[in-house]
Amino acid sequence: MIEYIYKTNIDDKVMQKTQDILRSGGLVAYPTDTSWGVGCSINSKKGIEKLRRLKGTFKNNALTLICSSISQISEVCFLTNNNFKLIKKLTPGPYVFILPAKAKIEKKTNMKRIEVGVRIPDHPVPKKIVENMNSSIFSITASKKMTEKGWWDTNYAEENLFECGWEIEMIQGIDLILDTGETLNKSLSTVIDLTGEEMRIIRIGIGKI
Repeated sequence: MIEYIYKTNIDDKVMQKTQDILRSGGLVAYPTDTSWGVGCSINSKKGIEKLRRLKGTFKNNALTLICSSISQISEVCFLTNNNFKLIKKLTPGPYVFILPAKAKIEKKTNMKRIEVGVRIPDHPVPKKIVENMNSSIFSITASKKMTEKGWWDTNYAEENLFECGWEIEMIQGIDLILDTGETLNKSLSTVIDLTGEEMRIIRIGIGKI
């Protein structure tokens, strides 16, 4: 199902539908400041399991949470003063920060996870979703590889990303696509590991360091 929206004036009824779907364990696709994302509620075991099946596995990659503020990040991760300053400087923007996760993440995902990725995208749609949910959401990048049966590769390549919302209808299991009508660039975020004493670049994307 596709809902067409204006990103500068998002319909409240569509946002209510989005919220209802996420809270009932559904998956929603949305545009970001890089490529298309697919998310589920952090509080829905059903949604987390559906996202796990869509991605293939969570074992080799840190989970990513879409947040709307640094204070929301601090609810799920441990933040040092230096990490706080860096995130404040670079957000909102095309960055994922790997941080030590708090125990609540392990309980929600039913797996031992000592780290998690967090992201504050510079796009009004995912920001609005998180604000309406009043909590962060788990998110993965939509990939054309997800249309292949038995896909277990967790690595993303830019050529496998989507440009338009209607293309995502090829992926089974997504309950709602929020389409602003824009064509997104096939780009990836920059991933920065902040779990150690020094910052480490995991992936170079469009976010400049």
